[in-house]
Amino acid sequence: MLMRTNDLLQWTGTACILTMYVLMNFFRELGLDPVFGLFGGLCYATWAYRVANKPQMVINVVAIAVCMIGLYKAIG
Repeated sequence: MLMRTNDLLQWTGTACILTMYVLMNFFRELGLDPVFGLFGGLCYATWAYRVANKPQMVINVVAIAVCMIGLYKAIG
């Protein structure tokens, strides 16, 4: 069960990050790329915490912060 949850978190994060890249490069006017980046970062940060991968946690905390700033700029 533990490995299944970790796999689900990684694959969901992967799908969100890939969606973010597609939106960022081909559909920028939609402004949804920070949303998918945030979801992807949250999935990977959760996975990294569960498997105690500290470097990956740092990367994802920074990515989450960047996406939150992007959402703030897009909304406000």
